[in-house]
Amino acid sequence: MFIPAYAPAPIAPCVIALVIAAASTDIQCRRIPNVLVAAGLLGALFAQCWLRGIPAGAAAWLVGAVVGFGLFLPLYLLRGMAAGDVKLLAMVGAWTGPLLVFYVALATCVIGGVWVLVVTARRRQLKKLFANVFILAHPALRGGGIVTRGAQPASIESVGSMPYGVAIAAGTVVVLLATAA
Repeated sequence: MFIPAYAPAPIAPCVIALVIAAASTDIQCRRIPNVLVAAGLLGALFAQCWLRGIPAGAAAWLVGAVVGFGLFLPLYLLRGMAAGDVKLLAMVGAWTGPLLVFYVALATCVIGGVWVLVVTARRRQLKKLFANVFILAHPALRGGGIVTRGAQPASIESVGSMPYGVAIAAGTVVVLLATAA
């Protein structure tokens, strides 16, 4: 199966509109509606089948969604993000395919990471943030595996939350515009 390093013509505007809608609801309500993600997934399935034919389109849709879901699932399990963010990246992957969703995830992590550092520094909680990261990484560094959602140590105190759908939208827009140039 051919995996393009760019999004075909109708894909980029659709994905950009969807992630902007998701980011705006994440800012306002601090959640990404499942109906938006479901509509995006359904639209992606139709678009992929229209562009590539039914078998290849359905395969591209599925592989992109699974890769997008899998990239952020570990962060959800570590309580680093909400389920809506994971589902949103799966939707982006269904539209863009596995290669571009990987680039979107990388761009999102850079943008979101810088944003988290700036916000945490403004709140004067950088020391707590780095302590939390160490607590999460420490068992893995010792070879004891990764701490999962149900086994969180009680010593982790949140430094706050942020609407990460905004970072996903920014990463998506950056990658789609960069690949269109």
